[in-house]
Amino acid sequence: MKLSVVNSALAGMSLDEALGYLKSLGVSEYDLGVGGYPGRAHADAVKLIGDKAGREELLATFEKYGMRISALAVHGNMVHPNKEIAAKFEEDFKAACVLAGQLGVDRIITFSGCPGSDPDAKQPSWVACSWPPEYLDVLDYQWNKVLIPYWKEAVKFAEANGVKRIALEMHPGFCVYNPETLLRLRREVGPIIGANLDPSHLIWQGMDIIDVINELGDAIYYFHAKDTLMNMHNVRKNGVLNVSHYSNVGDRSWVFRTMGYGNDDIFWKKVISQLLVVGYNDTICIEHEDSFMSIKEGLEKAISFLDGIIVKEKPSGMWWA
Repeated sequence: MKLSVVNSALAGMSLDEALGYLKSLGVSEYDLGVGGYPGRAHADAVKLIGDKAGREELLATFEKYGMRISALAVHGNMVHPNKEIAAKFEEDFKAACVLAGQLGVDRIITFSGCPGSDPDAKQPSWVACSWPPEYLDVLDYQWNKVLIPYWKEAVKFAEANGVKRIALEMHPGFCVYNPETLLRLRREVGPIIGANLDPSHLIWQGMDIIDVINELGDAIYYFHAKDTLMNMHNVRKNGVLNVSHYSNVGDRSWVFRTMGYGNDDIFWKKVISQLLVVGYNDTICIEHEDSFMSIKEGLEKAISFLDGIIVKEKPSGMWWA
């Protein structure tokens, strides 16, 4: 396993500065945002696909520090009911696929997206319950008329450009938000679709991460290391669904924390071990979104925490047996 970091936290640095800083902390990979929600602070896929010199400079910077691109991140909502918004996300997604092939990166990270409730909708509509019955009609429209048809075509484009794994982040607000929905889309579209397993979004929904890992198995294509702290006094009053702004920490039922500040090291050791059980011996990518800590403190604490937990070497075999 190797440590990576989501680049958005270091958007205030140049790419050279960011890679040098992370290398000094023992990080060997970088999750590179190239458009969509992750932004384009260190790489713009739309521009780079037509700029050979720019791509060569980008790769040279990574080579300078002995760093590797763990994935291209281009989270977006390509099925947004607003056609202009959807088109922009689609442009970024397709550019990321082309750039991946040009750079020799075979893994893309994004969201499934969420359509509107019907063909005339103006905003996405996330369905979180099955009654009243019209919500089931919305789900039928979203999945069978929009989501599945979109992704059937999208994976063809991605594969044609050398992308082998599209890791969808299971995130509430989008159609794929848990293992059930991830595996449903994977069955419909094909095995190029897999999961970006970010426990932080699943913990507050009440999932057991070990059970999640077992359920997903070889469909796990990426792992975001981010913790969640449950504010149980608010959960007991109002449940886990919460629309308070992230800055209203005291009012929220849960908040994102850096590694080890929501769950202890025993929890995370079990998670890392179970990843190995199902065959995921790949990137562990830190996503720092802790409102209690500065960027550097949060990242450095997460790196230090995970450095003692991840398994870095190949096993020696059962030499004692």
